[in-house]
Parts: sequence; C-alpha cells; structure tokens
Amino acid sequence: MKISTKGRYGLTIMMELALKFGEGPTSLKSIAEKNGLSEHYLEQLIAPLRNAGLVKSIRGAYGGYILSRESGTITAGDIIRVLEGPISPVDFTEEDDPAKRDLWLRIRDSIADVLDSTTLSDLINFKEESQADNYMFYI
Repeated sequence: MKISTKGRYGLTIMMELALKFGEGPTSLKSIAEKNGLSEHYLEQLIAPLRNAGLVKSIRGAYGGYILSRESGTITAGDIIRVLEGPISPVDFTEEDDPAKRDLWLRIRDSIADVLDSTTLSDLINFKEESQADNYMFYI
C-alpha cells in the first residue's frame, strides 16, 4: 500500500486546521500557500473530509474550514481511510496461500494500528518537537 498525494495532502490540511483549532476558520488558500500546494487540489480533498464529518465549512468573507472536533480525537487512520479507502497492502482472495494471506493480514493490521493510534495532536507535537531540535549556527 502506497499512500498517494491525496492521503499525504489530506494529513497536511488536517494538521494545519488542528494548529488553528479554536482560532476560527482557515482558508484553503492560506494552507496551499504555506505548504506550496495547489489550492484547486486541496478543494478536491476537503469535500470528502467534510462529508465524513471531520471538518466543517464556514461561509463568508472570513470563512474557511475548521475541525469538527478536537485534534486529539481525530486519527491519521480516519483521514487516510476517507481519502485512500480501506487499508490493505495487497488485494488477496480466499484462494491465496494461507501463509501469505496471514502475512498480508498481519501487515494490514500493523499499519492500521499505527494509523489508528496516531492522532492529529500527536502529529503536531512530533512536528513541533522535531523543529525545536534544529539548531542554527551563524559564522
């Protein structure tokens, strides 16, 4: 299973909204500009996230999008499944070798476990911690 730009950019959108949670709506234009992404492409990704109830849209001159609930309750798995579909490393049938089928199931379950145990809050904290470790030296 390879996560496409849909899943990766969807995580980017959701992390940006999580960073602004409680501050009001965020426009897709600002997210696109900050991350060097296509606003048009982000518009295509936000619709399924809204339909799944992960984000809410706010209309008006100062409108945009907000998370529908706190970032600690939304997992990477929630986002990836909405944008990518079911999590599975391969398509397999009942006729497959049982040993290989067991391997694929264990891989699928391990991936799902990581995605389902990682919240937007976790991703934001990891990003902030990794940026804090960067040192700048001047000569």
